[in-house]
Amino acid sequence: MKKNKVWFVTGASKGLGLSLVKALIKEGYQVAATTRDLDAITKAVGASSSFLPLQMNLLDEQSVETSIAKAIRFFGRIDVVVNNAGYGQLGTIEELTDQEARQNFDVNVFGSLNVIRKIMPYWREQRSGAFFNISSIGGFFAGFPGWGIYCASKFAVAGFTESLAAEVRSFGVSATVVYPGYFKTNFLLEGSLNLPKNPIDSYVEARQLEAVHKNEIPGNQPGDPEKAATALIEVAERDEKPIHLFLGSDAFGMAENQLRAIGDELKKYEAVSRSTDF
Repeated sequence: MKKNKVWFVTGASKGLGLSLVKALIKEGYQVAATTRDLDAITKAVGASSSFLPLQMNLLDEQSVETSIAKAIRFFGRIDVVVNNAGYGQLGTIEELTDQEARQNFDVNVFGSLNVIRKIMPYWREQRSGAFFNISSIGGFFAGFPGWGIYCASKFAVAGFTESLAAEVRSFGVSATVVYPGYFKTNFLLEGSLNLPKNPIDSYVEARQLEAVHKNEIPGNQPGDPEKAATALIEVAERDEKPIHLFLGSDAFGMAENQLRAIGDELKKYEAVSRSTDF
């Protein structure tokens, strides 16, 4: 396996991002890792000539541009970008305020777009590069009461990644949307998962699922983040990369069920669909 690729990972101070950074450095790769908390990631990873921690405001285009430029000056190039930064937002569509919804989209969607927009001028000239945009199984199947806005943001990640893959292919650049299932990280803990400011008790199913995610799932997730990191590294080294990558048996199973359900509906309503032609 080649070890000369330079990775640029956002949201790297905890969770899957931190596991990936540690795995990359252990494997001998060079890594620029961005975070809002520089001290946290420095303590978690330690000092290394192969590691460049960067404090970056994902929502500030100048901050993103500066961080990318620093990484390229330090390492000479960037080969792989992992848009991992994001957070969960619980709350039904009615409950969440406009501000809560927009903030979730700002980080989960527009932050990644800022990174893509600022790296592409380098990659068009370099004629190579690989994007891994971290979505969620909730970006493929959204039948979770109280997760609508979060899922919508992750569906957006999937949508722009599909278009991005078509747009940048001729430059030798790939784009992959990654759908993780439940991994044993701190994603469901305070600081990574926001609760609605104005909950409505009438949404019984949403409150029940919220309680499950707060009290039962944390610590019992089936996915191993270190194995997820290994999988991403392995796929990044392939000459041909997928546009869609599901991580975890739970994510794979939910994707299979969703595809089957869509196929069944497609057939059931085929006559209605075709009836609208001239």
